[in-house]
Amino acid sequence: MKKSIFFLILGIMCMGQRTYAQKFGYIDTEFITSKMPEFQKVQTVLNEKTKTWLKEVADKQEAVAQLEKEFHLEELLLTDELRQQRLATIKVKDQEAKAYQEKVFGEEGELFKAKQNAMKPILDEISKALERVVRQKRLDFVFDKANDGLALIYTNPIHDYSDYVLEELGLELDPNLKK
Repeated sequence: MKKSIFFLILGIMCMGQRTYAQKFGYIDTEFITSKMPEFQKVQTVLNEKTKTWLKEVADKQEAVAQLEKEFHLEELLLTDELRQQRLATIKVKDQEAKAYQEKVFGEEGELFKAKQNAMKPILDEISKALERVVRQKRLDFVFDKANDGLALIYTNPIHDYSDYVLEELGLELDPNLKK
């Protein structure tokens, strides 16, 4: 039993020496961008925009708080109709403040778009440099450790087996790609 396991491991090791080894690598985009002067400039601009937007959101929230404070001070003196009008006004202002905050800081908000637009040239520059490094070092896969966990950012197209999976599923390839 021990001999058969030994020969199995020995056989795998021998086959491993003859086969093509895939080369993996990783980069840290946070570290790379921290060394780029362009990134520092972009960060400064984005920080200024963020401060401006935060102030605007805070001003809107403060206006709502002021309306609520005034309402509570006068609440006993108001008629039911005026009370309802004031509450409706406060609700509308509060919704406007929340909508503005979502518009600026939401998933697809102004801050997200500004970061995307500002970072695109920097990331394109990193991507071009990565392409040169991949060719020089003959890498097959490159990961980015800066993201949450590891993100695959480059793969050698010869390792793409999508066509075989489509074929196995009985699905037709794009006719333009068959040629």
